[in-house]
Amino acid sequence: MPKRKNTFSSWRQGLAQRAVHAAWSWMQRNGSVTAERPAGFRFGSIGEATRLAFPLGTVFGEPWIRLGSHCIIGEQVTLTAGLMPDLDLGPEPILRIGDGVVLGRGSHVIADTTVTIGSDCYFGPYVYVTSTNHSYDDPHEPIGRQWPRMEPVEIGPGCWIGTGAMILPGARIGRNVVVAAGAVVRGTVPDHAVVAGAPARVVRRWTPDEGWQPPLRTPAPVPIPDGMTPGQLRALADLDEDAVARLAALEPEG
Repeated sequence: MPKRKNTFSSWRQGLAQRAVHAAWSWMQRNGSVTAERPAGFRFGSIGEATRLAFPLGTVFGEPWIRLGSHCIIGEQVTLTAGLMPDLDLGPEPILRIGDGVVLGRGSHVIADTTVTIGSDCYFGPYVYVTSTNHSYDDPHEPIGRQWPRMEPVEIGPGCWIGTGAMILPGARIGRNVVVAAGAVVRGTVPDHAVVAGAPARVVRRWTPDEGWQPPLRTPAPVPIPDGMTPGQLRALADLDEDAVARLAALEPEG
């Protein structure tokens, strides 16, 4: 015989579940860090409308971290300045993040020496940026006990860093660069380039004289015209290919 369903028990479980989710939503809203609500963190600066989502990853050396305005720092993002907490790193900032930067969930930015991220950069989840590499010069000493090598990292403005990419010490990435998911970047990357692979190499680049080489395989997206309403966009989405072709053939007014 099947067991009779305990309606009261199911109701209690549902109520508990809703309470847990409501409590977690409350913690996410109230646990995030902003300039107005720093939660005890002593960042060198936090710009207007910048928010670090809750729960945070590891954060230390915050007096030497400067965050621009209108940044979104996702959940579980690690931001560190210095090899360990409670060091005196001098008068200058170590980690600089520009305005409008988005760091995806689970990303790490490890700044043992200078790391600079330009404005309007977007990082996918689980990107790893570090200014420090292990050394292995002494074959008789465990690698983890050997003094690391440090080199500054610079990521120019307007870049897109794909999911799981790794930016290694000494990397100099130009402006408006696409780093493909999973790429491992070291050395210098020119402006307006697409890099992919491990180690990453340039697979496409734009120059004023030649445009994109090799040429793009798909046309550029058409921007939404000014004044277009959501209702008009929904109506366009319902059109079939023939109707779209007829509209495209119409002469513009005026």
